[in-house]
Amino acid sequence: MHILIADDDPVVSDVVRRYLERDGFAVTVVGDGAAATAVLAGPRAVDLAVLDVMMPAPDGIALCRDIRANAAAGPGLPVVLLTALGEEEDRVTGLEAGADDYVTKPFSPRELALRVQSVLRRTGGAATRAPATVRSGPLTVDPGACAARLDDREIATTRREFDLLHHFITHPDEVFGRAELLEQVWGWQFGDLSTVTVHVKRLRAKLGPGNPIETVWGRGYRWSGWGSR
Repeated sequence: MHILIADDDPVVSDVVRRYLERDGFAVTVVGDGAAATAVLAGPRAVDLAVLDVMMPAPDGIALCRDIRANAAAGPGLPVVLLTALGEEEDRVTGLEAGADDYVTKPFSPRELALRVQSVLRRTGGAATRAPATVRSGPLTVDPGACAARLDDREIATTRREFDLLHHFITHPDEVFGRAELLEQVWGWQFGDLSTVTVHVKRLRAKLGPGNPIETVWGRGYRWSGWGSR
């Protein structure tokens, strides 16, 4: 698999590159958003991008938004953000931009390598589930193709969003707390619960008014019936 690392700190990039190469990945390292954009548009497919939030323009968040908005660049490309910003609002901004995960600096290079593997496992997991198509009202979810359609419209989702959607639709009327979703969908025993909040918010926006993701106050979320649309 081919990993793109875009970070203007050459020391960080080199250490992370060596860890990932030791794990068997092919790695391309660039120092700014413009070079990262060129790699993403190039002939060699990228399987995951690690983007520094504070790198020269376009920064990691802007580039992540471009990836999600540009079908030619592969809107489903997994993205991990590197950020020195520790406030929850800054992390939420990255997740709302479409990131699948984030790692806060300073970090252990081994931690980042493990996060990359975790995201890629989730990517592979979505493709290797039983191919049975699942339906709920006007929504059709095909785990074999990693595709979702609402009426006759395809819904563009990130890999994490698709995994969360598939989890909800296959567990109707069950209530899940954010910590439970973090463990069952992300595979994390611990982490920032705002990750779940942001992904639920993005799914609701993509499913539109009357979507079945219901907030059960004090408990979590539940996939219920479709309302008026």
